[in-house]
Amino acid sequence: MQETVQEVQEAQEKFSVNDAISGLWNKLDGWFDALILKLPNMVVAILVLVIFYFVAKMLRNVSYKILFKKIQQESIRQMLSKIIFAVVVLVGFFVALGVLELDKVLTSVLAGAGVVGLAIGLALQGTLSNTFSGLMLSFLPKVRIGDFIETQDKKGYVTEINLRNISIRQTDNEYVIIPNSIFIDNPFTNYSWTERSRVDVSCGVGYESDLQQVEDLVVKIISENFEQRENEGVEFFFTEFGDSSINFVTRFWISSKKPKPKLQAQHEAIKLIKKHFDAHDINIPFPIRTLDFAKNRLRMEEPNTGDRDE
Repeated sequence: MQETVQEVQEAQEKFSVNDAISGLWNKLDGWFDALILKLPNMVVAILVLVIFYFVAKMLRNVSYKILFKKIQQESIRQMLSKIIFAVVVLVGFFVALGVLELDKVLTSVLAGAGVVGLAIGLALQGTLSNTFSGLMLSFLPKVRIGDFIETQDKKGYVTEINLRNISIRQTDNEYVIIPNSIFIDNPFTNYSWTERSRVDVSCGVGYESDLQQVEDLVVKIISENFEQRENEGVEFFFTEFGDSSINFVTRFWISSKKPKPKLQAQHEAIKLIKKHFDAHDINIPFPIRTLDFAKNRLRMEEPNTGDRDE
């Protein structure tokens, strides 16, 4: 026991604050010398990163405009060009690490990054879900840049599909950003997917009208002004006895990939129907309400207060 205490006392006597400070300065001096020696390598590494960045940017533009020019789907062209950009930048990063002689250190770090990667993956579930959904959307032919779609009461033109979200420009020129995972998990309507759209126009005629004349006239004017292809045609149906009119609906087809021509066709059809109905004295009635007010007359006799002459 006495020998142990004596050894501790000897160790304390050997410890010196000056020696510790001197050792620290020597260590820092060694790091500084290593930094000075590596300074040219750092400059070269930064230069390599800058060069690879601009090369990646150039290859992204060239691939988008030339290599992928024959790909009709805009989202696939954008996604492939972005992948090329990311790969070239990543290659430049590894080259820069090689210039700094840190490639072996990176290999060691990557070898032990499995647990860290798992933790990051759990923390970024939403982001990773959006990323994979973005890849699916980019290669999904049902949604393309420029399509007019409707989802979750949002309606507009698709302007961008990236790894995080899909951008939709609404008809009022306001933009809606929807995360990819939410968009792909919900139903949507693509109005630009079909080349032919059917238009419905409803109206009503008076009870005194010749219904066969009304049907023949509507079918004729719609057929003459809107081309109908094979297996298509103008449909006409009387639908109900209304309060003041017999109502009908007519259906016909138009060539359209966007809703605006559909609204334009409805606009033109309504004008044509009104014009020809006026020319043939066919009445389009509107609801009329007659209000009867009972007139109660109250007779009031004023008493005669004057003197009667006798």
